[in-house]
Order: sequence, then C-alpha cells, then structure tokens
Amino acid sequence: MQITPGTKIMELIDRYDFLLDYLVDLSPRFRLLKNPIARKTVGNIATLSQAAVIGGIDIDRLVKSISDKISESTGEAVSVGVDNVTATSFTDLDARQEVLKDIIRDLHSGADMESVKQRFRELIKDIDASEISKMEQALIQEGMPDEEVKRLCDVHVQVFRESLEAKDTPIVPEGHPVHTFMLENRAAENIMNKLESVCNLIEGNGADEFEKYSGNLVKLLSSLIKIDIHFLRKENQLFPHLEKIDISGPTQVMWALDDDIRSMLKKSEKELRDKNPYSFIISIKEAVQTIRDMIYKEEHILFPVAIERISEATWNEIREGEHEIGYAWIEPLDLPQKKSPALSVRDEGQINLDTGTLSIKQVNLVFKHLPVDISFVDADDTVRYYSATEERIFPRSPAVIGRKVQNCHPPKSVHVVKQILDDFRSDKRDTAEFWIQLQGKFIHIRYFAVRDGSGAYTGCLEVSQDVTGIRSLEGEKRLLDSSSSNTAAQGTV
Repeated sequence: MQITPGTKIMELIDRYDFLLDYLVDLSPRFRLLKNPIARKTVGNIATLSQAAVIGGIDIDRLVKSISDKISESTGEAVSVGVDNVTATSFTDLDARQEVLKDIIRDLHSGADMESVKQRFRELIKDIDASEISKMEQALIQEGMPDEEVKRLCDVHVQVFRESLEAKDTPIVPEGHPVHTFMLENRAAENIMNKLESVCNLIEGNGADEFEKYSGNLVKLLSSLIKIDIHFLRKENQLFPHLEKIDISGPTQVMWALDDDIRSMLKKSEKELRDKNPYSFIISIKEAVQTIRDMIYKEEHILFPVAIERISEATWNEIREGEHEIGYAWIEPLDLPQKKSPALSVRDEGQINLDTGTLSIKQVNLVFKHLPVDISFVDADDTVRYYSATEERIFPRSPAVIGRKVQNCHPPKSVHVVKQILDDFRSDKRDTAEFWIQLQGKFIHIRYFAVRDGSGAYTGCLEVSQDVTGIRSLEGEKRLLDSSSSNTAAQGTV
C-alpha cells in the first residue's frame, strides 16, 4: 500500500479503524474526526495534506507516522509516495462549517491567535457573512452559551477580518433601512473622532485641559449616547425579522454586545460627572473602540446577511415601522409618511364586553389613550398586542407582533422573563412587579397572569407607567385647574 499527501483521511480510517484513536493521540485537534457529522463532511473530503493543517503537524511527519502505525499494527508493507497535492482550502459548505466551528472551539480553549489565523487561511481562506452567522447559530444550538459566543465574537472577527475586508460593504438605495443604519454609523464615527481628539488633548496637557473642555465633552458624550436609538431600532425592527428566518443566536449575541456598550457609556457619563479625567478617558476610549467594532460587525456581517435573506416586501414593512422608535442624529432620506394602524372594514364592528358594548374603533382608541403602556403575550409566549400610545416608556414597533417575548428582552434579563411566565403558567403567582429609574423618571412595571373563567392561563399582560408625578402628590385636589375649567368636580364624568 502507498500513502501520499493526497490520500483521503477517511479512506485510511475506514480501512484501519485503530487510526482514529491514534490520530487523536497524535494531535488533540483530530478529535474533530470523532464527531459523526464532521467525519461525513470534513473526513470524506480532507486529504492528509489538509489533515496536517487541521492537526498542526508537518505533512511529512504525519504521513510517516501513519505509515509506521499501519505497518506496526498489521504487518503490511506501506510505502510513502510523493504527489503534487497541497493543503488547498475546503469548498464544500458543510465541511467548511465543521472546520470553522472547530477553529472557534480552539479559540475558546485558548489557542494561539496567529496559529488559528494561519489554519483559517489555509483551510477556509475566504468567508462571507452568512457563513459566520450560520456558524454562530450552530455553536449556540450545540450548547455553547450565548455569553461565551459573545466573548469570542471580537476574537473570531479578528480571525476572519482579512477575508471580510475583501468584501464590499452593502450598497442599498437611499431610504432603505440599512442605508439609514449606515448613515447613523457615519454620524457616530464623526462624534467619536471629536471625542478622541479632545481626550488626546487632555492626555497631552493634563487636568487643566479637562476643565477647559469639560463642557464640550458633556455635549459630545450626550450626543454619542443617542446611539441607543440606533440599537433599539436594530433590536426591535431588524432582529424580529431575522428571527423569523431562524437567525436568532447571532442577534442575541449582538444585543448583548449592544448592552455592554450602553453600560460603558453610562460609566463614562458618571466619571465625567464626577470629574475623574483619567478614568473618564480610559472608559470612553474603551466604549469608542467597542462601538467601532460593532459598526464593523454590523456592516460586514449583520447587514449583508439581512440583505441576502430578507425580502423586499419585508424591508418595506421594516421601513414603515421605523418611525415608531426614531433615529439617531439623522433623518432618513425619502421617509414614508407615518401611518396609523388601519382597521379598515372592522372599524365599526361591535364587541359585546362583560360590562358594555364598544366598536372595534372605540376599543382601539381607548387603548391608545390609556395613561399606561400595555402589551399582551399569549399562552405560547408570543407577542399579540401593544398599545400605540403617543409617548411609550419602552420602544415598540409593529415588528414585535408575532415575536417570542423572550427575544424582545436583552439576553441578561431573559431569565427573569422566563421565570415570571413559568410561575404564571404553573399557578405559582399571578402578578410580578418592578420599579426602576430611567432617564430621570420613576417607572413602575407590572405583569399580570391573564386567566379565563376556569382559571386556565391564557397569557400575560405587561403594564408600564411613569409614576414620577404620582409619587410626589400630597394633600388633596378637588377642583380642575383654572386653565382647564372653573367647574367643580361633580363625581363621575
């Protein structure tokens, strides 16, 4: 028998089954071949030359080691041949996915970055955004925690950066949601450039310069914090439609990274307020670099995948719902007119309620005029309704309808939402409440289990209210303000 660098690895393992354990002992990286899926994809395709790259072993040493092992174990005479096969990159998509996942697992285990990059260059070479998205989704589904994928996100983007930069950034028409996102990214970069320039001046001239430029820093940081609107629109308008086509793992990872940026900016804001110049500079520079990394991920991974997978009709739907959340720094070009939800022929339909009869139009108007925000999630944890009040406390857009409620919350708080719904479903509780400080307001948030006449759980009602003014009330008020009316209150309306 003759073995050459072009011999297929699985041809040898199928003929000599002892080689599988031998190869894993030779290099732990060959554990990939223990995976049945990888054996059918990578194993059936990989030559010994490619296997040598996977295992991080010199090809001549690998070929000799295998031939010696076969001779030792079987007594067969094995010769080593020479051919012109080199370690070319994989083209089979399934095989590429297995190799990519193995590369990321090695990074997870602390492998040297440069050796991993070299393996990527030799075995994958070129990559597009959809492959990265698919890989992240697969790793999460196979058990790697979202938090760990998030931690590795910056690292694996470094591995793929050379390949990604060879691709053009998305080109879309003016007014397209991605075009608007990218306009915001350019505005963010402009603000960050100014922030970095001021920070460099302070570092070069000391604390006196901090006092001199503190007012400018406050304005620039306040402006940069508006990136939250950009994130909110991405999370509430774009992510739901990606989830509908089974791209949910990468969106949750990116949402968690968005939250990290929010926290960094809050920390920078506090340090600026407390007049800690050097702590502020360290924290704002970290925030700025993380935002720049996020812009890179959006424009080289997220947006290309979205453009590839989302239909034109869905993009129009996304675009029409954008105004519900708003925009950071810019006004989108060719913005469509704001539309009220159309009730069409159902406007005048009558609903017999327990204590009266209202038209569908009246029901819709009543919900819109409630002094609280409400959302309803059905028994299957699917969002079915939210009240379209003029000024919502938390952002909502039409894209949220039909979305699983777990995907409507940042990854760090999903466990709380799950606990509440599980408790409602198992009758452990009927209500849950929280209160938070948000942008100078005191917000009261309550959840109510909705049950039918027989006590069966049919969903969850979320009620949010700004109670800042209510908390400050004292004494009594029995008359209307003179500006509104001079008539004393006379009981019911």
